[in-house]
Amino acid sequence: MCKMKLPVFLTFLVLLKVSGVKAQKNKYDFSLLDKKIQGWVDSGYYNGTSVIVAHDNRIVHEKYYGSYQPETVAYIASAGKWLAAAAIAAVVDEGKLSWDDKVNKWLPEFADSKGEATLRQLFSHTAGYPDYQPKGERPDNYQSLEESVKHIVRLPADTVPGTKFKYGGLAMQVAGRMAELATGRKWDELFHEKIAKPLEMRHTAFTPVDETPGHNPMLGGGARTSLKDYFNFLQMFANNGVFKGKKVLSRRAINEISSNQVLDAKINAKEFPEAVRASYHHGIYGLGMWLEETDQAGNALLLSSPSWAGAYPWIDRTTNSYGFLLARIKENKNGFNAFYASPVLPYLVRDILGKSGRKNVKTGYVEVEKDTRLYYEISGKGEPLILLHGHSFDHQMWDPQIEALASKYQVIRYDLRGYGRSAMPKEGKEFLHAEDLRKLMDALKIKKAHIVGLSLGGFVGTDFVALYQDRILSATMASGDIFEVPGPDEPWTAASLAKRRLEIKQYQKEGIFQNKKKWYNALTTRNGEPLYAIRKPVWEAIYKWDAWQPLHVEPRLVLGRNVKEKLRNIDVQVPVMVLTGDADLNLKNKLLALIPTARQVIIKNAGHMSNLENPEGFNQALLRFLSDK
Repeated sequence: MCKMKLPVFLTFLVLLKVSGVKAQKNKYDFSLLDKKIQGWVDSGYYNGTSVIVAHDNRIVHEKYYGSYQPETVAYIASAGKWLAAAAIAAVVDEGKLSWDDKVNKWLPEFADSKGEATLRQLFSHTAGYPDYQPKGERPDNYQSLEESVKHIVRLPADTVPGTKFKYGGLAMQVAGRMAELATGRKWDELFHEKIAKPLEMRHTAFTPVDETPGHNPMLGGGARTSLKDYFNFLQMFANNGVFKGKKVLSRRAINEISSNQVLDAKINAKEFPEAVRASYHHGIYGLGMWLEETDQAGNALLLSSPSWAGAYPWIDRTTNSYGFLLARIKENKNGFNAFYASPVLPYLVRDILGKSGRKNVKTGYVEVEKDTRLYYEISGKGEPLILLHGHSFDHQMWDPQIEALASKYQVIRYDLRGYGRSAMPKEGKEFLHAEDLRKLMDALKIKKAHIVGLSLGGFVGTDFVALYQDRILSATMASGDIFEVPGPDEPWTAASLAKRRLEIKQYQKEGIFQNKKKWYNALTTRNGEPLYAIRKPVWEAIYKWDAWQPLHVEPRLVLGRNVKEKLRNIDVQVPVMVLTGDADLNLKNKLLALIPTARQVIIKNAGHMSNLENPEGFNQALLRFLSDK
C-alpha cells in the first residue's frame, strides 16, 4: 500500500476539520475567474458552464454562465474516473476487494499477463492493457460490463503490468466487473449505494458513452452529474471521507486514491501534469485521478480529474480549497483545447485567495474609458513608482521587487489593458498604453512618478518619456528598446490586414496551448539550456494570460518606430536608465543613441527576464539609480 506521509495530510485535515460546507459572505473578488470562464462561453467554446469554489470548507464562489443553471446536468467524460475510483474504494473498505487483488482471482479467463494485473494497476493506467478498443474492433458499447470484459480478455496486452503508464479507460471496465462479482451488484446499483446516495448526488450516474439504454456503463468516461452533486463528492474527499458527519470512505481509502500509484512504471515525456504545471515529478497519478503537484516528499498537493469536455474537479491542499467546473465542450475552435484550458483555474483561485490576506495593499480599478477598467495595486509610502509589466504577464511579474521597493517608495503596479484583471482591447479601437498610464496617474492624483518597465513595459516607458516627460521623476527601461513595429501614424492597410488574418489562422491551427508553450520555452531557455529558476513563475503567467493579442488584429498600442522621431525632437531632461542582462549584450540598444544622457547598467547572470532571473541584482541596480538620480 502506498501511504501518504502524515504531517502534510494531517495539517490539511486540521484546517478542514469542519465536516459541513457553509456559505460565507464573500470577501474575495472572483472577477478574474469569471472573466476567464465567461470568455470561454463568449468565444463559443461552451453553450454554458458553472463553477463552485470552497475555501476552508466554506463556499466562496458559485456562478452560472450562458445556458447553465443550478439544475443543469452534463456528461463529464474523464472527470468521472475519480468517482469510479471512490466506488471501488468503498468495496475495498468493506473487505470484499483488495487493491492488490489480481484480475485472475475474479476473472480466471484472463490467463495471460492481463490476468496478473492488480486492481490498483487497473485504476492507475499501469495494468498493461490497451488504452481503448483498437481500430477495427467494436467500440465498448456492449450490454453489460460482463459482456464488455468478454471482449477485452481476447485483446493482446500492451506491456507487462506495472511497467508503463498509459492513460486510457478500458482497464477500468475490468475493475468494475471485479467489483460487481465481489458485491453481487450491478455497477449502477453499487455506485448509487456506496457514493451517490450517501453524498446526496441525486443527478449523478454512470451511463454508456453512446448514451444508448441497455449498454454497459463506461467507468472511465460515462458519468453525468450536476455542479452541486460533484461538489458534495469533493467536500467528502477533502474532509477525509466524511460528509455531513457520516463516514463515506475511510482515511485509508483517501490515502490510497491520492497517493502515487505509478511507482516504477515508465511515463512518457510531457504527460499531463508536466504539460500544465511546467515541472516534472514521476508520481503523477493515484487511483482514478491525477496528482498535478506534489511536495518534495511526494505528498499530493493538487489533485484533479480533468476531462476532454472541459469538466474539471480539483482539490488544492496548498490553499485548503476545492472546486468544480461543470462544462461540456461545444466546439474546440480557434486553437482552444478544453482539456488543457480548464486546469488554469487553480492558479486563478490561488491568486484570488492569496490577495485577500495581504496587509497594507490597496487594490482597485481605474476607468480609463467607458466600460474599460485597469486593475491596480498600491504598496508602501514615499515618491510614486509605477511598474509596467511585460507581454503575456501581469502585475504579479513584479513580485520579486515589491518588498524591496515598497520599503522606500509608494509602488503602483497595474495590469495593462489586455492583460490580467484589466479590460480587453477591441479590434479597430486605437489607443496607446502610454495614454492609459497617464489616465491612471490622473485618476490616482499622481503628478509625477518614477516609471519602471520591462520588455513591453519598457516600450511603454519609452513612449511615456517621448509624450509626457513632465510627468516623470525618472525612467527605467529593462529589456525594452525601440519596438520596430508600425505606430499610430501607420494605419492598417488591406494588405497588412490580410497578412495578419493569415497569421491568426496559423496560430489557431497550431493551438493556443501549444503556442503558449513555444513562447514559454523561448523565455526560459538560453543556449539550449532551461532556466529552471524562472520556469514556474513564467509558465504561471503565460498559462493565465488570455492570449487576446495573437488571436486578434491588435490596435496600435505603442508608438513603435514612430517614437524615434519624437525622441529626436525633444531634449530629454529626466534621468533614464537602461537595464540590460549580460546575456543580451550582443543586442544593439537603439535607445541609448536616442537619449544620450541615458545610462546603461548591466545585470549579471540575466537575460530578457532580468527581474526574475536575478532579482537581487535587479533590485540593487534600480534602487542605486533611484537614490543617485
